[in-house]
Amino acid sequence: MPNALITGASSGIGAAFAHRFAASGCNLVLVARDKVRLEASADELRARYGVQVEVMAADLIDPAECGRVEERLSSATAPVDILINNAGFGLPAPFPHSAIDDEERMLDLLVRAPLRLTHAAIPGMTARGKGAILNVSSVAALLPTGTYGAAKAWLTAFSESLRVDLAPHGVKVLALCPGFTRTEFQKRAGMDVSSLPEWAWLDANRVVEQAVKDLSRNRPVSITGLQYKAYAFAVRHVPRALSAKMARSRKPRQ
Repeated sequence: MPNALITGASSGIGAAFAHRFAASGCNLVLVARDKVRLEASADELRARYGVQVEVMAADLIDPAECGRVEERLSSATAPVDILINNAGFGLPAPFPHSAIDDEERMLDLLVRAPLRLTHAAIPGMTARGKGAILNVSSVAALLPTGTYGAAKAWLTAFSESLRVDLAPHGVKVLALCPGFTRTEFQKRAGMDVSSLPEWAWLDANRVVEQAVKDLSRNRPVSITGLQYKAYAFAVRHVPRALSAKMARSRKPRQ
């Protein structure tokens, strides 16, 4: 059975990915900071789907702990076939009103960690001639929405470039760009989303199911929901001055 490694796997989109791939018969490597929560998730997945689930409690912002996950990705004895870079967080205040150390931590998690984990996974995947890398970006990447959006824009561009480079080696790469999704993300970021209409919200399972479909269709980017597909289309075709105004009025995040 294939192995899938998922970061930020204890809740939200990461947990939805864990259930989706376990249901399809994948063994899992779950990565997050909270070991107790990971173990509880692992027990549920093993009991429900009969798959093997390995738990790695790691803070990917810490270079040493990130290094342990890199080593796991480069293992030849239990190779990882699918990498899902999902771990992330946002900040409640725009730059430069957030503490610079917090900004740097966010950049480390959204950019440096996916860069290093992807780099560790690629040699084994290309040697085997198969594999998949799914990077969870955001529709915030489509507009100038602060350092969070800038980091997600990097992740989307990185994914699209990597997709071209790895296609000849049988490795698929997909960037997921969800809009507002019902997860713990907003609460952890200290975001006030009480005024958002119901139609703006996505379900994590729906986001994951769309991503799996788009991966099978070899699409470069996955966007869930007609509202966000229309949003992405509009952003691509309006003048930059207008898109900046749109960004100031609305800053969607995963």
